Amino acid sequence: MSLKIEALTKVFHEQTAVDHISFEIQPGNVVGFLGPNGAGKSTTMKIISGFIPATSGKAFVCGFDVAKDPMEVKRRLGYLPEKNPLYEDMYVREFLEFTAGIYQLGKATKSRVAEMIHITGLEKEVRKKIGALSKGYKQRVGLAQALIHHPKVLVLDEPTSGLDPNQIVAIRALIQQVSSETTVLLSTHIMQEVQAMCNRVIIINQGQIVADNPISEIQSGRGAEAAESLLVEWAQEVTDALLEKMEHVASRNQLSPVSWRLRAEDIGLLRKELLRFSVAHNLDIISLQREQVSLEETFRNLTTKGADTPDTSQEEA
Repeated sequence: MSLKIEALTKVFHEQTAVDHISFEIQPGNVVGFLGPNGAGKSTTMKIISGFIPATSGKAFVCGFDVAKDPMEVKRRLGYLPEKNPLYEDMYVREFLEFTAGIYQLGKATKSRVAEMIHITGLEKEVRKKIGALSKGYKQRVGLAQALIHHPKVLVLDEPTSGLDPNQIVAIRALIQQVSSETTVLLSTHIMQEVQAMCNRVIIINQGQIVADNPISEIQSGRGAEAAESLLVEWAQEVTDALLEKMEHVASRNQLSPVSWRLRAEDIGLLRKELLRFSVAHNLDIISLQREQVSLEETFRNLTTKGADTPDTSQEEA
């Protein structure tokens, strides 16, 4: 088990930022950790990384307790926080050599630094001070320091925040490259990134996990609280009052006088009922197609329940 979270809770004064969450991640997975601002993502990542303690519950990295075995955890975990903490007066190579020294790489330092410079595409910037780099290259330096000690688990908090489209593509490709050997927990607000890189999605809202599914299940409508849609067009006008009689319709949206989007928990039952309903009311179906549930739609459905609350971890950590 690369990462295991058991009833993790963090309370700041009277504010519960993380509320008894539990999940496990097997080796070799790239998991998107999603939620609105203030949901508890950064707090959870800081606890996993050992930057702040949990109020209760446990976090394990490669079997080691974050609270009891912090040094063993740090040997196996790479962490890139949202606010990338770099020594901007240091040169790129100097900083990476410094980081390698912290991890006690010894004789492997020179070759590993050279490898990370190559992997992260920093060759042309290696003689510059970090403070002189663009934000995209600073993110690459941050990824290099997070990866330099061959971590088994990589925790990335908004790694592409504030980057331009070209920089985002470059960082995304880098993450995909290293994910073949490293378990990745990735926080982002960019749904295209999740769809491109992740094989599983955990959604957190107001400190609690509201979905934990393979991304294929969410996109096919089989995820937690997910519903599937049928787009149906009749030859005749169909009123809302008439559709209200259908048992298996969870919700409905009128697209035109003759076309509707019908949502259901069980698309098979809805399809059968729809055919019976149309025959019973002398309605001719012109077209009927299944609509794939988007990750963005699922995210909105699961995270718009209740008012947003602030994640105070940025202030407390």
